Amino acid sequence: MRDVIQKIVGTENEARLTVEAARTEADSILSEAQKNAQDNIERARQEVFAEAQRIIEAAVQKAEHEKQSRLAEAVDKVESQIQLDPASRKSAVAEVVRCVCKKT
Repeated sequence: MRDVIQKIVGTENEARLTVEAARTEADSILSEAQKNAQDNIERARQEVFAEAQRIIEAAVQKAEHEKQSRLAEAVDKVESQIQLDPASRKSAVAEVVRCVCKKT
């Protein structure tokens, strides 16, 4: 009877050690999975940030190009509509310089 009890106790100890080892391995697997998930999230965040920067830079360049284009069109339109004789042009330039430089 004593042998049977010792075998039962030994089997229970073995089972307890097996369960503890399984828990340790499960914790290790879970920890590794969490680390991989965090790494994937960080990598995705960096990729999204880089793509957003590229989109912003492209939009800024496009806006700058559009601004320059519209400015050139406006200059052409104004120049085609306004024709000044040399004396009027000189007077207008002097007035613009006076206004810009705030001379009275």
